[in-house]
Amino acid sequence: MDAMEQLYQQIILDHSKARHGAGLLPDYDGESFQVNTTCGDQVLLRVGLDGDRIAAIGYEGEGCSISQASLSIMHDMTSGQSRETFDHLSDVFTEMMHSRGVFDETKLDELDDASAFVGVAKFPARIKCALLGWMALKEAIADADQGKEE
Repeated sequence: MDAMEQLYQQIILDHSKARHGAGLLPDYDGESFQVNTTCGDQVLLRVGLDGDRIAAIGYEGEGCSISQASLSIMHDMTSGQSRETFDHLSDVFTEMMHSRGVFDETKLDELDDASAFVGVAKFPARIKCALLGWMALKEAIADADQGKEE
């Protein structure tokens, strides 16, 4: 294993142990419950919005280190960001997860710590684990939008 792979593994392990954003928000605008039926990983994610900005993200989740680390890193990358920024980062992360590990280096830089999951993309069974939190946040934002319409 080369030094970069070791670094990526360490980032994932660190985030899976010290999960940033863990804990449900008492006040929130939208929520989503997602389950990876392949392995049983799950998350209940709540989002608080301030106009077009993601003001707060909180979640409770169970699962492998990949799903939990991805939630933690996604929390750090998207909290305080605009929805447009989230949509862009989500698209780049999803593209990376479907790259089978061969991904544009310049785009990796955009993903900061989330680039650690580039190796996970080589294992199709683990892709859903890494995407779980991203899908939950996307759905929680849609839930918040739907709540405004009602």
